[in-house]
Amino acid sequence: MRPLGPLMLDIAGCELTQEEREILCHPVCGGVILFARNYHDPDQLQALTAAIHELREPRLLIAVDQEGGRVQRFLEGFAALPPLRQLGAGYRQDARRTLARVESAAWLMAAEVLCAGVDFSFAPVLDIDHGRSEVIGDRALYDDPEVVAELGAAYLAGMHRAGMAGVGKHFPGHGYVTADSHAALPLDERPCGEIAATDLLPFRRLVAAGLDAVMPAHVVYSDCDPRPAGFSPYWLRDVLRGELGFDGVIFSDDLSMQAAVEMGTVETRALQALDAGCDMLLVCNDPPAAITVLEALERAEPPAGLARRLDTMRRRAAPQWRDLHDSRVWRQALAALEGAHVPA
Repeated sequence: MRPLGPLMLDIAGCELTQEEREILCHPVCGGVILFARNYHDPDQLQALTAAIHELREPRLLIAVDQEGGRVQRFLEGFAALPPLRQLGAGYRQDARRTLARVESAAWLMAAEVLCAGVDFSFAPVLDIDHGRSEVIGDRALYDDPEVVAELGAAYLAGMHRAGMAGVGKHFPGHGYVTADSHAALPLDERPCGEIAATDLLPFRRLVAAGLDAVMPAHVVYSDCDPRPAGFSPYWLRDVLRGELGFDGVIFSDDLSMQAAVEMGTVETRALQALDAGCDMLLVCNDPPAAITVLEALERAEPPAGLARRLDTMRRRAAPQWRDLHDSRVWRQALAALEGAHVPA
């Protein structure tokens, strides 16, 4: 039984091709990320995830970005999840009710995704809404680090209650920079101490609360390190692993994003990300680059502890099938979601 490898790839459509089956069986592969193009309806999605899980043992991890709002890959047949900013908007008026609503929305998201055969969503977003970043914007829960930490913990609790591991992103915080890392390499020039006191705070709190995985940002924090966080041993080994004591899985953000491209060839990017401390690398929307990385990683040592961390991520939050088949729990979650619209 071969352990899962450190590479997460995407696929082209709603069914696996023979070439994709062969690639996903390669020892370097460890997971698949799904996009809107991979979804037609719930039945098709269940057939696709079953086909992926049948390929090998241990099963490949299947992931998706199902945050809500403008970042929701599965739409028709799934609950229309509001953006996180909308979920958190009522905190000052009624903190207890807002926290309960956030937890219920996270449970609903996780329950629907798990029932479709997808293992986890890359959530929660723990970035601060500084009012500067369009790419983050309403994906952030709030504009106050303390409140983001509290709301983020409620979101993580909802995911865990459904049986889904949580992936906090984008470490140590993407909300202050204006550039979109999909199109450029953002630069955050604030002092390290300011970043640690604000944007890093939700990650610190959620690591202590049992956060299972983290995705670093393709952002340079120039006062701390000249490299983007996802390629930085300072951020991943010294701060995340060392200072915060995090022992979960570190997923790179997509190595095909423009912010990552500026680090060199895709092979260079992959090896630098592994060397910095990433456990699993995402290469999306670029099949030739994916093959290049797959071949490059054949010659590289897998991250130390990868199999253990992935196994812990699975065991820490196993699907709670009793709740997932209890219609009363679903009705309660949907009722909470419908109350997410807070008057301005």
